[in-house]
Amino acid sequence: MKKISILSLFGALLLTTSCSMFEVDNYEEPQETIKGEVIDVATGNPVLTDQGSEGIRVRLTELSWGDNVQHNPDFYCMPDGTFQNTKIFKGEYNVRIDGPFIPLYRENTEGVVLADETVNTTISGTKRLTFEVEPFLNVEIVGDPQVSNGVITARVRVSRGVSEQIFRDKIEPMGNWKDEYLNVTDIQFFVSYSSTVGYRARDDRWSSKIEYAGSSFNDLLGQEVTIRSNGSIPSGRKVFVRAAARINYDTPVGSGTRRWNYSAPMEVMIP
Repeated sequence: MKKISILSLFGALLLTTSCSMFEVDNYEEPQETIKGEVIDVATGNPVLTDQGSEGIRVRLTELSWGDNVQHNPDFYCMPDGTFQNTKIFKGEYNVRIDGPFIPLYRENTEGVVLADETVNTTISGTKRLTFEVEPFLNVEIVGDPQVSNGVITARVRVSRGVSEQIFRDKIEPMGNWKDEYLNVTDIQFFVSYSSTVGYRARDDRWSSKIEYAGSSFNDLLGQEVTIRSNGSIPSGRKVFVRAAARINYDTPVGSGTRRWNYSAPMEVMIP
């Protein structure tokens, strides 16, 4: 008799559990949209980036869940400095971006907030935002790249997007200051069949780089630097190129990710 009672109870529990497994999820899918752009406060130009974790990171934190809430999954800007996410729940959010520019959120080593230029906003329907930032560097390809025997030669100009003094005034109070933060460490020349050419969409056969030790690039700031692609690109092909440069400073601080500032992509025909 006891065995029958125990089996009956187990069967009832199993039936209840099975029913709950097949209940319909009544939560609505997120349908709100956030979209925006990141521009240089000094020029109004878009801050060009890479499409991936080396680019501009967008982080949303829903404020209605209290102080201990975890942020939403990060997403990233597109190469032209714009961003969009169409799967957001309606609510109050803090929006923070991190990229190759003076951090919008700065605190010192003791956790004292020095500056907070992030945005608190309501996301309902479509929310558009514009972030004005101070990029570390300005990078441009001067004139049209030249092609000879499948090798692309380009002239690249790198200049500071923010003065050394402004950089120091805003970064040094955060603590652990090093003069080497200001050093330009490398120029990259990315080549790809894709128009989204960059670190994440590059062809290693043809992409190249020039590295600089210490402060050796300082005398080249604002000057034209010649860089060439590697290998020999087959004739009759159309490729895209971009130049990129970065300084010896990671964002967010302590992440270990040193992000490049980019030039606009250019189309090159290989004769």
